[in-house]
Amino acid sequence: MNDSILQPPLCLKEFSVERYQPKFKSAWDIFVSKSKNGTFLFQRDFMEYHKDRFEDFSLMVFEKDEIVGLFPANRVGDALYSHQGLTYGGLILASDVKFKTVLKCFQSLLKYLSNEHIASLHIKEIPSIYHQIPSQEVQYLNFILEAQLERRNVLSVIDNHNKLKFSKSRREGVKRGQQHDLLITNDDNFEAFWNSILKPNLNKKYNADPVHSLDEILYLKEKFPNNIKQFNVYHEERIVAGATIFETAQVAHCQYISGNSDKNILGSLDALHRYLITEVYADKRYFDFGPSNDNYGKTINHGLQFWKEGFGARTMTQDFYKIETKNHPKLDAVLL
Repeated sequence: MNDSILQPPLCLKEFSVERYQPKFKSAWDIFVSKSKNGTFLFQRDFMEYHKDRFEDFSLMVFEKDEIVGLFPANRVGDALYSHQGLTYGGLILASDVKFKTVLKCFQSLLKYLSNEHIASLHIKEIPSIYHQIPSQEVQYLNFILEAQLERRNVLSVIDNHNKLKFSKSRREGVKRGQQHDLLITNDDNFEAFWNSILKPNLNKKYNADPVHSLDEILYLKEKFPNNIKQFNVYHEERIVAGATIFETAQVAHCQYISGNSDKNILGSLDALHRYLITEVYADKRYFDFGPSNDNYGKTINHGLQFWKEGFGARTMTQDFYKIETKNHPKLDAVLL
């Protein structure tokens, strides 16, 4: 790698901040791959699949000539968001970074934003299950900064180190699937799932489309073949259900789950998730069903939550914070 591309702009202070530029792509991706809290969602090829929808304002923090932190982000007016096109975000950190460095890194970031007339920073936290090494320094700094909690999502997560038994209703659903001789396969047939199951269901129930178009998910699958997988369920050679899984180091996350109108009769979704949880991803630390929230986190879809908990999933939270960038001097007195 050409070391010259890693040089920060001239800066009198030890820490400096620079906006991401395409020349940094290799350095950015390598840092993410070695970070303690990053996932493939922060690789530039993933972030940029929908670059036409967002004004990218991703930032890189340097200590002298070394990258110590990345902040995937987009700008809307005088506000900066940990990228709104991603499920989670925040400050991505090196695996061996210590608290003092994180403090200076985050303070430099906020000061830079304040100088750029960006009044607020909005962070959609990376749930701790995605951390490969403990990484909640910024959560503490948010407390010092008097950050405003804007939203809190409820995630349903299975800890494979502490498994719970399936509920009676889920076991009955699995049994129905066995009786109907369902075929469950990782065939990566995204087209069949998107066109026959997912899009029709979302259109009918919410008058909405999937976050990812078919072309987009196919593009992402090509870029990240080991991280994105499609599992489909067939009954009498007809697709009846499916799940799109995003795999990271410790987590198998259900990005999309959907079944046809016969899903309860056939037990298709129950059978599929028994297979995923007990066979395909039994060695992953966590199986993440994602949130069950509506109304900006204020309410929970009880039926959906009940279904997920039937597999032994239990609650974790994901917080959304707003930070006034002008508050960065509050971090001056953290270390005694």
